[in-house]
Amino acid sequence: MTRADTRPGELLWTPSRQRTTDSAMCRFLEQVCAEEGLPARYEDLWQWSVEHLDRFWPRLATFFGVRAAGSWTPVRDREDLSGAGWFPAVRLNYADQVFARADPTRPALLVAREDADPVEVSWEHLRDQVAALAAHLRGWGIRPGDRVGAYLPNVTEAVVGLLAAAAVGATWSCCAPDYGVDAVVDRLAQIAPRVLLVADGYDYAGRRVDRTGEVAAILDQLPTVVHVVHVGTGRTPPGAHRWDDVTAGEHELVTEALPFDRPLWILYSSGTTGLPKGIVHSHGGIVLEHLKWLGLHNDVGAGSRFFWFTSTAWMVWNAAVSALLTGATVVLYDGSPTWPDRDALWQIAAATGATHLGTSAGYLTTCQRAGMRPGRDHDLSELRSVLSSGSPLPVPAWRWVYDHVKQDVWLDAPSGGTDVCTPYVGGNPLSPVYAGEMQCRFLGTKVEAWREDGTPVLDEIAELVVTAPMPSMPVTFWNDPDGERYRQAYFATFPGVWRHGDWITLTSRGTAIVHGRSDSTINRHGVRLGSADIYTVVEQIPEVADCLVIGAELDGGSYWMPLFVTLADGAVLDAGLTDRIKAAIRSGCSARHVPDEIIEVPAIPHTLTGKRLEVPVKRLLQGFPLDRAVNPGVVDRPDVLAHFVALGAQRREGEPR
Repeated sequence: MTRADTRPGELLWTPSRQRTTDSAMCRFLEQVCAEEGLPARYEDLWQWSVEHLDRFWPRLATFFGVRAAGSWTPVRDREDLSGAGWFPAVRLNYADQVFARADPTRPALLVAREDADPVEVSWEHLRDQVAALAAHLRGWGIRPGDRVGAYLPNVTEAVVGLLAAAAVGATWSCCAPDYGVDAVVDRLAQIAPRVLLVADGYDYAGRRVDRTGEVAAILDQLPTVVHVVHVGTGRTPPGAHRWDDVTAGEHELVTEALPFDRPLWILYSSGTTGLPKGIVHSHGGIVLEHLKWLGLHNDVGAGSRFFWFTSTAWMVWNAAVSALLTGATVVLYDGSPTWPDRDALWQIAAATGATHLGTSAGYLTTCQRAGMRPGRDHDLSELRSVLSSGSPLPVPAWRWVYDHVKQDVWLDAPSGGTDVCTPYVGGNPLSPVYAGEMQCRFLGTKVEAWREDGTPVLDEIAELVVTAPMPSMPVTFWNDPDGERYRQAYFATFPGVWRHGDWITLTSRGTAIVHGRSDSTINRHGVRLGSADIYTVVEQIPEVADCLVIGAELDGGSYWMPLFVTLADGAVLDAGLTDRIKAAIRSGCSARHVPDEIIEVPAIPHTLTGKRLEVPVKRLLQGFPLDRAVNPGVVDRPDVLAHFVALGAQRREGEPR
C-alpha cells in the first residue's frame, strides 16, 4: 500500500549522477556557465537567463541547431509582454525544424489503438505525406496567412495536417471530434478557414463514435471552407477529397521561410462564459519554447519515446507533436484511458516502450485510490519520467508513483497554460523531487509571486505573474486589432505585468507549488483559500468520486461555501460520511477550509479538457442567467447545469433543499 504519512515537501527522489551528467540540461548549463563565468548551479543559470534574454534565447537556438536564416540580433523590436516582435531579422519554419532531426533508424510515430497493437510510422512516410498534402494546399491556392482547420482525433492525419499547414505558412487550428457542433463553430467560424480536415468518427471505450452528422452540420455553418479533406473509412461527403488521394504521389517537401513571429497555430480559451478567444502562437516562439521545455526541462531527445495522453483540444497535444523537434518518437493514442481496464495507459506505455508518460492528475489519483500497481503488472523498464498536468497532483499520488510505478522514475508536474503553450514551472533533470512541488522556474521565464500590492514574496501564497516577455506569449488574439482583449486578459490587475490567474508559492529552495486558479478564489471572512488544497484531501476519501468547492458572495452580504460531491457506487452521504469529510479537511487543511455544507449532486461539470467549472458554477449559484454564466457547448455534462441553477435559486430564496 502507499504510505499514508507522506507530507508536502518530503524528498521522494534524487537523480543519479549519471542521469544528470547525461542530460541536455547539464550540457547546456556547463556550456553557458563556463562562457558567462557563472557558478555551475541551476538557480544561477535561471537568474542569468531572465536577466539577459538577449543572450539566453540566441544561445538556446544555437545549442539546438535551429534552422534559420538571418541574424539573431536584435532580439526584439518592441517592449511589451507578448510573442510579437521577437527576432525581426530571423526567418524559419516549424515544419523544417521537425524534419531537421529525423532519424531513419527510429520511427517518427507509434500509433496506438484500443483494439490493435501499436503501428510504426517512419520518418520517411511522415515526410512523404506532409509533402503531398502541402503540395495540394498550395495547388488549392493556400498561402501564408490562410487558415487550415481540422476536426480530428489524436491520429497520424492530425500530425500530418499540422505539419503540412505549417510548411506552406498557413495557420493551423484543430478541434477534437468529441466537441459538439456549436463548440466547433464558435471556434472555427472566427478564423474563416479555407480548408477543413474532418474525421467521420473516433474510437472510445470499445465503440466507434460516429460524427458524420456533426461534420455535415459544421460544414453547413462554415461558408468560407472551399476544400474539405475526409479522414476515415466511411462514406466521403459530397465534394470532399479523400485522404488517400491528397497524400499520394511523390512530392518534394517545400517549407516557406517565414518571419519569426508569423502565426503557426490558433488555440482557444475555454469559452465557458462566452465566445472562446483565439490565441495565436508563432513559428519561432513555439520552436524555441518547446525545445527549451522538452529538450532541456523534460530531457526528451533522440531515442526517447514520448507518450502524453491527450486530445487535440488540449495544448498538450501540440506540445506532444513538438517532441518531434528533439528527434524523439511520439506515441499517439485515440481511445479511452480506462478501457478495457483502468490501466490502459500503463499497458500502452509498456507496449510502446515509452520513456516519458504524460497524463492528468486525475488519472494518477484514480490509479492511486484504486490500489493499482502498474510497476508490478507491466514492463515499465524503459520508463524514465512520469508527467502530470491539468491540475495540482495530490501529495499521496506523488508517493504512489514511487511506491507502485517505479522507484527510479522522475515525476514531473509542469504547470503553465494554453496562453503560452508551455509551462512556467516544472521539471529539471538536475534537481531532486519533493512531494507536491515543481522543481524549478523555467529558464527564460521570469515568474514571480506577487501580493495584491505588487510586492514579490517567497514562501507565501500569491499571484503567479510573469515580469519579462516570453517568445511563446500570444502574438495576438484573433480579431483583436487594437489589442484591448489581450490587455484585459493579462494586464488588468498589474499594468504591464502578466497575471496568469493561478495562486503560487515560490519556495526558498527554488521549487514552486501551484494552488489552483486565483479567479475562483475562496475568500472566506477575509482569508483566501485554495480549492486545490481541499480537493487534495477530499479525493483521498474512497466514497467520493468527484467534488467541487466554491465560495459565493450572495445578496445581503452573506457568504456561502458549499462542497459538492458525487459518490462512488454504493456510497451514501449520511451524517457519518459528512463528518468524516469535514474532519479530513480540518486535519489536512485547516478549520477555515471546512465547507458550510456538503451537498450531493448528480455530476460535477467540467470543461471538455477536464477542468472543473468553478467560476461558472459560482455564477449560477449567484443567479447569473445560464447563457451568461456558461456556454453549455463546452461542458462535459451540460445536463447537470440546471441542477446548480435550481440550487442557487433555492439558496437565495431561503427554501430548504
